[in-house]
Amino acid sequence: MSRIAQVMADLKASNRKALVPYIVAGDPTPSHTVALMHGLVEAGADIIELGVPFSDPMAEGPSIARGHERALEYRVGLRHVLDMVTEFRTNDSKTPVVLMGYANPIERMGYDVFSERAYVAGIDGVLTVDLPPEESGALAETLQDRGIDTIFLVSPTTSDQRAKEIVKNASGYIYYVSLKGVTGAANLDVDEVSERINLLRSYTDLPLCVGFGIKDAESAKAVSSAADGAVVGSVLVNACGELAHAPVSELVSQVSAIIGDMRSALG
Repeated sequence: MSRIAQVMADLKASNRKALVPYIVAGDPTPSHTVALMHGLVEAGADIIELGVPFSDPMAEGPSIARGHERALEYRVGLRHVLDMVTEFRTNDSKTPVVLMGYANPIERMGYDVFSERAYVAGIDGVLTVDLPPEESGALAETLQDRGIDTIFLVSPTTSDQRAKEIVKNASGYIYYVSLKGVTGAANLDVDEVSERINLLRSYTDLPLCVGFGIKDAESAKAVSSAADGAVVGSVLVNACGELAHAPVSELVSQVSAIIGDMRSALG
């Protein structure tokens, strides 16, 4: 059983919800990332989504786009991100890590090379925002050969038929985008999210995690009432930007505290 499947099964058995923070690797500097990953786990994170810095992060709103820009100032790329995960694994062999990014860096490295390096580093899942399921077969196959999950997004505008096809090709969990638009958008409609989540449950047995628009403990608890977990990104990346010049320990403490509040709310 994969680390993601094990964590999700354990949470379900204890009637708890997954808390999945997203941060950009190298934001605000490369020296922050591994310490912040450990801090988030200590605060109650179950899975970490680690953004791979990219020059054109089309799915991201202004907050996370700025996080990519801060990391790119240090020329943080895919190889550096894999090195960070390798370092993280020296003290944490249990927490699943999912890379969230774009196809270009993976294609430049090559699917086989990337999949092998991701496996060696200790990556558990890959979510490639701009690689649709119809075009992901070759990458998904190489990842599957190494036990790495391929995670896909489903949005409010995804048709029922397409959603059925997406979940058939996915593993690990489904990332449901709660809002129309980019990360950090507002106007979260919990009733609409719940309705959509219930429909997706009729298509798949995979866990369903909800992201976009989750800003605090209240919104995390609300969306998790129907879903299996909450993905939290923009509020954390915003905090990284605001604390960019603070000591590493202070940044880790304050950003992790956001996750700690959400963990308390989720139980």
